Amino acid sequence: MSARHDFQEALNGLDASGIRDFLTAHSGLPGPRGNVELIAAFGDVAPPGVILGLVGSQDEYLASCAAAALGRLVADGDDERRAELLQVLHAEARDARWRVREGVAMALQRLGDADGAVLRAVVASWAADPDPLVQRAAVAGVCEPRLLKDGKTARGALDACRSATDSLARRPMSDRRNRDVRALRQGLGYCWSVAIAGDPEHGLPAFAELETSSDADVRWIVRENRKKARLKRLLPSSC
Repeated sequence: MSARHDFQEALNGLDASGIRDFLTAHSGLPGPRGNVELIAAFGDVAPPGVILGLVGSQDEYLASCAAAALGRLVADGDDERRAELLQVLHAEARDARWRVREGVAMALQRLGDADGAVLRAVVASWAADPDPLVQRAAVAGVCEPRLLKDGKTARGALDACRSATDSLARRPMSDRRNRDVRALRQGLGYCWSVAIAGDPEHGLPAFAELETSSDADVRWIVRENRKKARLKRLLPSSC
């Protein structure tokens, strides 16, 4: 059995208080890496009331678990409930804590596993959002290799990267040192390579166009993506 399955079994036998205690005890924090398998297991089996009760928790790990689990609730909800939950997830994407924002990306990926069309609609909307953290959530969420096996989602990932990058390039230089804008830039520094690997036919021409930019941050994004092995394998050896 996998660690994820073991955690599912353990969580299934607990009430809300017990779940909180179990998550905290097995979070892996403080430490270099939070327990991602436990986050996934919580998203698999946690009751909706427990998930919503932990949204925005002052405890960063608990809040990240809840953010990630929202993906299942969004996927399972009817249209009205889905819209409500997406508003909650949108707010979590703007959280100052990076673990919570990673939870949002995991939520989008879980949504994509269940319904690619809904994910693509959310990503297209969020990539055009004025908030750089919401844009970052869009590209980080959709730029997941397993999701890009679907051609429409792969194209959506490229479109999201292009939209977010164009938005970044339009920002005044006085905003570029802003922490949230930096988080978006950092995400684009690897997401482009994932999106291109998912759809090289359209991705490589898009990247070639990106390379013509004179914007300093866009050029940084190009350099960072060029370092990624997944992109190196696709670029001509002379580049």
